[in-house]
Amino acid sequence: MNKDETKGAWDQLKGEAKRTAGKVSGNESLEAEGNIDKGKGEVKETYGRAKDRLASEFNNIIDKTR
Repeated sequence: MNKDETKGAWDQLKGEAKRTAGKVSGNESLEAEGNIDKGKGEVKETYGRAKDRLASEFNNIIDKTR
């Protein structure tokens, strides 16, 4: 797990907490902020996974050409 995946997972957790707190308290602004944070976290985590896969594939290609 790289730093992008970790940061993404943390943002998703933080977003879910904000979303839930907003929903329970009736604070639509906090709920919306939580949804945004959660979405950003999903994007960061996906980016991190893709970056790892790309680096791995690149290294495999380089290893095969040696």
